[in-house]
Amino acid sequence: MNLPNKITLARIFLIPFFIVVLMTRGFGGVPTLYSDIAAAVIFAAAALTDGVDGYLARKNNQVTDLGKFLDPIADKLLIASALICLVELQRIPAYMAIIIIAREFIVTGLRIVAISNGVVMAAEMTGKIKTVIQIFATVITLLFPSVMIGKITLGYLVMLIATLFTIYSGYVYLSKNWDMVINSK
Repeated sequence: MNLPNKITLARIFLIPFFIVVLMTRGFGGVPTLYSDIAAAVIFAAAALTDGVDGYLARKNNQVTDLGKFLDPIADKLLIASALICLVELQRIPAYMAIIIIAREFIVTGLRIVAISNGVVMAAEMTGKIKTVIQIFATVITLLFPSVMIGKITLGYLVMLIATLFTIYSGYVYLSKNWDMVINSK
């Protein structure tokens, strides 16, 4: 197994640690400030490995089928885990998590249809930007759970932006590839 794939696996293995640290309750059933900070650090470190593994794989000509398979799964598991925890902690509403996770299922399904038709769908720039916005929004929501902007929390605001951009990104994927969906075998 090459280094980029090991880094991708490390991202997957960090997810349970992130969840345990974030969901560890302090007195009164409320996560402690330290658990929020530690969870944000673990999440950010895991998220950073996404760029590192891809860069190393391309730079060292170590792109593998295993890496192509594991990398998007690791990304989706990390984001979905964080969103579900944030819903459980009542920092974001469930509809945001549902929309973001649903977009991932839809695009993954579209990629499966493409592969079955012999087409490899390249990653769209909007998808990459979406991922960065989601990571940023998650870290902000973890670090500043009670900062208010008017009548809403900062976390809600940044996650709303992430949700809206996620919808836009999904629209871009679908609109560019709709013919393939309609004409699939």
